[in-house]
Amino acid sequence: MPQHHHDSTKKKQPMKPLEFSLNGERVVAEGVDPTETLLSFLRRRGLTGTKEGCAEGECGACAVVLREDDGEGGSRYVTVNSCLLMLGSVAGRELLSVEGLAREGELHPVQAAMARGGASQCGYCTPGFVMSLFSEYYRADRAAPEPRAIEGNLCRCTGYRPIYDALESLGAPAEDDVFLARLKQEPPKLGSFGIHTHTPEGERAFHRPADLHEVFHELAKHPDAKLVAGGTDVLVEANQSHRRWPAVISLEAVSELREASLDDTGLTLGAAVPLEQIEARFASALPVLGELLPLFASPLIRRRATFGGNLANASPIGDGAPTLLALDAEVVIASSEGERRLPLADFFLGYRQTALSPGEILRSVFVPRPFPDASHFYKVSKRVMDDISTVAACFCLWRGEDGAITRARFGYGGVAATPMRARDAEAALEGHALDPAHVEAAAEALGAAFTPIDDHRGSAEYRGAMVVALFERFVHDLEQAEVAR
Repeated sequence: MPQHHHDSTKKKQPMKPLEFSLNGERVVAEGVDPTETLLSFLRRRGLTGTKEGCAEGECGACAVVLREDDGEGGSRYVTVNSCLLMLGSVAGRELLSVEGLAREGELHPVQAAMARGGASQCGYCTPGFVMSLFSEYYRADRAAPEPRAIEGNLCRCTGYRPIYDALESLGAPAEDDVFLARLKQEPPKLGSFGIHTHTPEGERAFHRPADLHEVFHELAKHPDAKLVAGGTDVLVEANQSHRRWPAVISLEAVSELREASLDDTGLTLGAAVPLEQIEARFASALPVLGELLPLFASPLIRRRATFGGNLANASPIGDGAPTLLALDAEVVIASSEGERRLPLADFFLGYRQTALSPGEILRSVFVPRPFPDASHFYKVSKRVMDDISTVAACFCLWRGEDGAITRARFGYGGVAATPMRARDAEAALEGHALDPAHVEAAAEALGAAFTPIDDHRGSAEYRGAMVVALFERFVHDLEQAEVAR
């Protein structure tokens, strides 16, 4: 593969203040820790309508709205978790909290619908629901109520019926709606940003490069910097384990990492492309992504989460890796010296360890064509939606004209220190039809494929049983699909 060298000697730009638009007003945040959460900053400013519920993105009580590029020359409102957003990441952005919706003493139509329907009980979750409904209210292609709009919000009083009623009652925005008019304005453009501050806990540096040249320039200066894409995993670690990093490099604005394309060779996904965009653009071409991503996390998280971050953190229970392993994906790794390509199966070296060397980043994921003829993703967890996997698995089969399996790939998570393929089980099927004898041989190989981990989410024995049971479910689903034809 040709090597592309990146010049890390670009002229240094003057440091800009950390400023952004909040509820229509310009905010200049001076003397702040850029790695603190936006949620913390808002509450310190007295905007306490934004709540902390779980501090890991599961409840939506902290939801705020960003105005972002819609990819079609306009803008859109998107709801995100402020507990999973570093303050430095909002530099140059335009955001709304629940306090910014009412105008001249009148409730916003979404707030009025919630109040009119009695959709608030204890009230703790209400602001988060309002922000999710706000984005839905202004969705450009909204023709009917979309229940998924509030999928990332949790009501602990179980008052969902009146909340759904409020959603269903929403009409179209008025022509003179100020928020609708704002959508017609050019969206904020994320540019290069950097800030250094001194805090009681020590010095903090936050950099948001705009291209790979800047990334490698900053990595040369801060070789131990924490790399962040969407931050949906890193911020959980910060919130729950109180981890702090002297230097953070945010990759969310790096143009080369935001590229995604589908052509005759395969699907290329930049490491910083949000999962929501991947689902919208490519799930029809690769349906297994449509199975994976709704189970991956809530829409609030998928608007920020990336495959790059999911793979680079190398969690053994990350949901992205099993699917990408089964799709025979490769990763492109970049540094100031150039690029190299590696099968994803060789990327994970040990628990939370990858093949990335100092100074390297994950640039993109490549899924080669032809795509599988049959594929399914399965997840075993205590909740169907928005939960951590106990075991996750993806099965992909490629078949010849005679129906024989030419290639089989089984990816598993939650059964070892790293996500893994079940190579012996794959080999048991390749070159054969999916008949009972070879299904049994593959199942037997799966029974001996792993030494499952044993923790509070599931015993080793349970995980071992699920390894085989998920494969049997896959075979059953294929048989049922054949019968339905």
